[in-house]
Amino acid sequence: MHLFLTSSPSGCPYESGPAVPVLDGSNDFVKRLRRVWPAERPACLILSASPGDHWGNDQMREAFTACFANAGLPFKWVAMCDDRDADEFHDLLARCQVVLMAGGHVPTQQAFLQSLGAAEALAGYKGVVIAMSAGSMNCAELVYSQPEDPGEGIDPGFERWLPGLGLTETCIIPHFQKTRNWMLDGLRLLEDITLPDSHRHPFIALADGSYIYAHNGHETLYGRAWLMAAGQLLPLCEDGRSLRLK
Repeated sequence: MHLFLTSSPSGCPYESGPAVPVLDGSNDFVKRLRRVWPAERPACLILSASPGDHWGNDQMREAFTACFANAGLPFKWVAMCDDRDADEFHDLLARCQVVLMAGGHVPTQQAFLQSLGAAEALAGYKGVVIAMSAGSMNCAELVYSQPEDPGEGIDPGFERWLPGLGLTETCIIPHFQKTRNWMLDGLRLLEDITLPDSHRHPFIALADGSYIYAHNGHETLYGRAWLMAAGQLLPLCEDGRSLRLK
């Protein structure tokens, strides 16, 4: 498997951008993706983070079809896996050489992936997996579900630690250049929630345009990122540079 854990492969979703997204070439992302791209035009499966949002999922499928085509990486066809065709997941996965893990609400996507049996199905997958935002977070063996919706930050019943796909041990915090200053439920998301939680497991916080590439048991970080561990926040890497993680 060639695994790309991105914050956002096509620009920050919280900032204005082109109507049709384009792949972000920062830190040689597109160049590195092209190196492992299948020789023949691949089929693609998108795993939704909002399985009931059919209209939004259809819009996402169209946008990413155009996004990759505009980067010179066109697909043969693109399928969206949501609750309309969940029973076809295993067949679709077997026919696709590229998987996109969509962004969205982490626990919603995690529950959907569990219902699909995605962890077992992807364990032996040999294609290219490109994860973004919540999708990157759900690739971890132990998923950190960072509170994001109102009420989640102060809800003692909100489960922040979930079983994931097990494609990596690395826990990602995406969009950090934006979310590091967010407030949630009267709390500072970084200082009052996420950094205290880093005592249990370290996190790598990615700015948009940064990513981790994993293959054959090795992981390398490309671009601007920070390490959260034991309640501390430390700079880890800068744009234009890389760092071998394992």
